[in-house]
Amino acid sequence: MEQRRLTSFSHGAGCGCKLGPAELETVLGTLSLPELGAEVLVAADTGDDAAVVRLPDGQALVATLDFFTPIVDDPYDWGRVAATNALSDVYAMGARPFLALNIVAWPVDDLPLEMLGQVLQGGIDVASKAGAAILGGHTITDPEPKYGMVALGLADPERITRNSTVPPEAHLFLTKPLGIGIATTAHKRGVVEPALLTAAVELMTTPNDAAAEAMAEVGAEAATDVTGFGLLGHLQRMLSASGVGARIDASSVPVLPGVLDLAMLDVVPGGTKRNHAYLRPNVQWGKLSIPEQLVLADAQTSGGLLIATLDPEWLAQELTGRGIGWADVGVTVEGRPGTIAVTGRLARDA
Repeated sequence: MEQRRLTSFSHGAGCGCKLGPAELETVLGTLSLPELGAEVLVAADTGDDAAVVRLPDGQALVATLDFFTPIVDDPYDWGRVAATNALSDVYAMGARPFLALNIVAWPVDDLPLEMLGQVLQGGIDVASKAGAAILGGHTITDPEPKYGMVALGLADPERITRNSTVPPEAHLFLTKPLGIGIATTAHKRGVVEPALLTAAVELMTTPNDAAAEAMAEVGAEAATDVTGFGLLGHLQRMLSASGVGARIDASSVPVLPGVLDLAMLDVVPGGTKRNHAYLRPNVQWGKLSIPEQLVLADAQTSGGLLIATLDPEWLAQELTGRGIGWADVGVTVEGRPGTIAVTGRLARDA
């Protein structure tokens, strides 16, 4: 019997299967949380990439976790993508990973355990290269396969990069092009061009470590990584937490070739559409068509960093010197917190 494609088990592609921002806010609004101690430096209130606590020795411990359903059919690549994505939250906080734990759900009656071994090996190879030891984890049986990691990092508490400290007049740098969610949805539906899938996998397995080094060298004012809520979803959370607004130039936003054409055919993840609906009250879309809007809201998996800096020339120099692609996509402004005005149009493929 022919083995089923991994992505055929998945109800959504990668980070596109996460709860949308509106649903997440609804759930969190029902909780009664205890007061936090002075050792807690970053908690859930600002929607940042990871929790941060000060350790007794003075270091800051950064803790996060991330897991999702299959986003590609190659098990080794899925493991690499999931691990790169989990470690990205550590880098976004300005920390270095040192320890990881596996999170596994596996349909033992439908997929061979040898395939799970390939998934785990992909994660091990990424984490080891990053200097993080994988010291175990937890597994359950599940009709839908899922994989990810708990990731822990260490940092100087005075150099933590938050998402809630964006000042007015900061330039917004993006370090990876958009369109991963649309590209992987096209793969799941069997309509993706091979070159686009190859480019998407390359992006998803490229760590944000060098970009994080660049922002640390510059002393960037704030940062987050662009994943399931899309570029504008994560930006909106940053702006709301920081008390500022932003202007985005759509013509400056890099997009994977072919993605806009797919969006025009409605090859779009459900998570992207949830992001778009959530953004509606806070975004002035200007002249953008609905497909262009969906690209800016596209649910990314293992996307790039979104960095706010008051010294764009220095950051550009540091990113370029490390071989990191970047785009200066907008600027923050005084205004109603969390609001975004978009100008220009997305560039069409050459």
